[in-house]
Amino acid sequence: MLSVRSLAGEVFLLQLVIVVLLVAAALAALVVRARDDSMAAARSKTLAAAQGFANSPGIVAALRGPDPTAVLQPRAEAARKGAHVDAVIVYGLDGVTLTHSDPRQIGKLVIGPYAQAAQGRAFTRTFHGSLGLSVVSAVPVRDTNGSVAAVVAVPVRVETVRHSVNRQLPALLVGAGVALVVAAGGSGLVSRLLRRQTHGLGPAEMTRMYEHHDAVLHTVREGVLIIGGDGRLLLANDEARRLLDLPADAERRHVTELGLAEDLAGLLASERPATDEVHRASDRLLAVNKRLTTPRGPPGSVVTLRDTTELRALSGRAEGARQRLNLLYDAGLRIGTTLDVKRTAEELAEVAVPQFADVVTIDLLEEVLRGNEPSPRKAGMRRAAFAGPAADRLTFPVRAGTGDDRSVLVKDLAACADWRETDPEQARRILDHGIHSLLAVPLRFRGATLGRADFWRAKDSPPFDDEDVAFAEEVAARAALCIDNARRYTREHTMAVTLQHSLLPRGLPEQAALDVAFRYLPAELGVGGDWFDVIPLSGARVALVVGDVVGHGMHAAATMGRLRTAVLNFSGLDMSAEEILDRLDELVAQLDAEGTAGQEGPGLTGATCQYAVYDPATGRLDIATAGHPGPALVHPDGTVDFPPVPVSPLLGLNTGLPFESAELTVPEGSRLVLYTDGLIEDRYRDLDAGLQALREALAGPDRSPEGTCTAVMKAMLSDRPRDDIALLVARTRRLDATQIAEWHVSPDPAEVGRVRAACGRRLAQWGLERISFTAELVLSELITNAIRYGGEPITVRLLRTVSRGGFAADTLICEVSDGSSTSPRLRRAKATDESGRGLFLVAQYAERWGTRYTRDGKVIWTELSLSHGTAGPEELGEILLGSWDEQAL
Repeated sequence: MLSVRSLAGEVFLLQLVIVVLLVAAALAALVVRARDDSMAAARSKTLAAAQGFANSPGIVAALRGPDPTAVLQPRAEAARKGAHVDAVIVYGLDGVTLTHSDPRQIGKLVIGPYAQAAQGRAFTRTFHGSLGLSVVSAVPVRDTNGSVAAVVAVPVRVETVRHSVNRQLPALLVGAGVALVVAAGGSGLVSRLLRRQTHGLGPAEMTRMYEHHDAVLHTVREGVLIIGGDGRLLLANDEARRLLDLPADAERRHVTELGLAEDLAGLLASERPATDEVHRASDRLLAVNKRLTTPRGPPGSVVTLRDTTELRALSGRAEGARQRLNLLYDAGLRIGTTLDVKRTAEELAEVAVPQFADVVTIDLLEEVLRGNEPSPRKAGMRRAAFAGPAADRLTFPVRAGTGDDRSVLVKDLAACADWRETDPEQARRILDHGIHSLLAVPLRFRGATLGRADFWRAKDSPPFDDEDVAFAEEVAARAALCIDNARRYTREHTMAVTLQHSLLPRGLPEQAALDVAFRYLPAELGVGGDWFDVIPLSGARVALVVGDVVGHGMHAAATMGRLRTAVLNFSGLDMSAEEILDRLDELVAQLDAEGTAGQEGPGLTGATCQYAVYDPATGRLDIATAGHPGPALVHPDGTVDFPPVPVSPLLGLNTGLPFESAELTVPEGSRLVLYTDGLIEDRYRDLDAGLQALREALAGPDRSPEGTCTAVMKAMLSDRPRDDIALLVARTRRLDATQIAEWHVSPDPAEVGRVRAACGRRLAQWGLERISFTAELVLSELITNAIRYGGEPITVRLLRTVSRGGFAADTLICEVSDGSSTSPRLRRAKATDESGRGLFLVAQYAERWGTRYTRDGKVIWTELSLSHGTAGPEELGEILLGSWDEQAL
């Protein structure tokens, strides 16, 4: 295809337009000529037909007869058909039509241009008659005496003439089309040949190429020679003439006749290509490059000449600049790969040795190393990094009187008296090591000095110069930026870790249901929002909590603390696992909305939590999960399972879906493992691989929870964890049947005494006679309240927990359950009240008491300590009297 932007394309379009115009003009001329010829033929035809009929024998006799129409009408029709005209009309001198092709017109008076014919002169003209626009020829009919007897008119309609022309039009169009195709094909061939010659260039490009040809060729700083296939010089620019001292008539002469050196002339005349070959031309050393023009062009070669005499003087400096640029690029890649201040300083020293200096020491302010803001006043520096031989045993004092705000260049240390006088002994040791040049550059960022980098050269290395100062300051500026970023991160990380540790549990609470061990490891690159908790509940039950706030940093750690506090508060209300997650979901959504509305920090974007409650009396585990990995269960025989747990969406998403929980029966001695996703997810493994690795770490012989934590962390921990890791391992215990006593109570006040007596007997069996009075009093009050205000079924249960290894104190738990959901309320009875003091007494005697709701009602529970003294009958009076106001009495 020919591009319209190329010269060939534009020539083709111009030729095509000219051909189209010529063909169109010729076609129009032929059509007009055909119409003119047809009209002339129609005039001749009608005139001949009219004259022939007017001079036909018998026409005068017919006109004299009684009925001229009857005689002439058939003859006129026959003549019309024979002459192929539209009508043969005979008019009388009075204008009445005697014959007509349309019989309806016979006998009518016609007004027309026939006066000339009536006067004896024939004529032909175009006239609009009864047949329409027609070519009409009128001829007079002469009597024997020469007078005009009638007029014969023969018309041919113009439409008939045009129809005849239109029949010729297709042939004309076909001929025009053939001519157009032939002409276009010829133009295309000519344009293709032109495109090959012009290489598809446009007029503007060819003009620009021609205009700039001499300017580019003769102003370039390299010599250019174009040599033909026969070895003759075709073109030489000004630089080539200057470098080779070519004569004015050098072009069109053979290269061996130009007076060049033999080796250079041989190279130019040969067909051998060359790349940066050095040849002598007079007093110059030329770098010669030669490339053959075939197969892209005609036989020949293109030669470029470059004067390397001046370049060799600059090559040393260019090589040094190139090395500095490479080193600067290397420094940008290698410095600042971590957010550790000391490691960043070490990277600066490693980059500079040995490419830039033989020995490098980096000294930083102590505040910077601790992550604090650099103090504007003078502060002590400490060695942060060094590189080079014996750098760890040498200290390098800067000249007296120099500060840390500007660079110091000492090209020759041996000649610097001020530097030697600062510390003569140390200066001598430095010179003994062959160190002879110093460049000290401050590490400054945002106007504050962070430290100093000292670069030293020894032995055969050249001394530092002014260009080295600019390079060292550039590297130091980049390093200072990275050191300041690491310092800020160190400060933020320290604050976040401190905040996180202050919000996490510092120890495990006392409880008798589980043996628990934990591990917590913050992420190396940023503190996250992982947390865990062990919460003792009523009825010797224990709640295990593991959660994770999405994100890292101070915001995640602070939010983690708020969520942990909320879980502790919700757990104190003895809610079910799914209800606690529901309340926590509302809290997270509220915190997220507050953070978004205040525009003071990023939104939470969600959190995960897993809440499990273990009951040692039944061995049942109630567990609910919100977007958190499920637990692992290690059976007493060492097998590992991941029990299916309904997984609900992340907290704070406001999906409106209810949270679900699962109930599991856990054998005694099993290990329940709760963890955050940082333990199983890593950049080098997916979730399935992480779960398989955890299964392998947990499987095997029975281990203590502490040993399990150690084994899991050793097997799962990566070198640099990206996320926090929280691990909680709990080995289950079960209360023995001898530690549980249970009675069903009918709603009869007389049942109080029976149950109280049975309780006394069981306490005697347990050897707890010393708290029998207190326990019976508490149970009496709780059973009475259940009978009076509660509903069936009413159940009484005693649980005795025994300390194992100092995990929890011995306690007696008294529980009274009924079918009512009405909760009792503690109040101070008035002086005139006869009731309302039962719960007051229960609260005074019990260590703790409370209410927990179940699916069938509620449970009122109390805990009595077996390791502390309890109130006896003598103290009861004082407690009761203390509940009244003495002034009221």
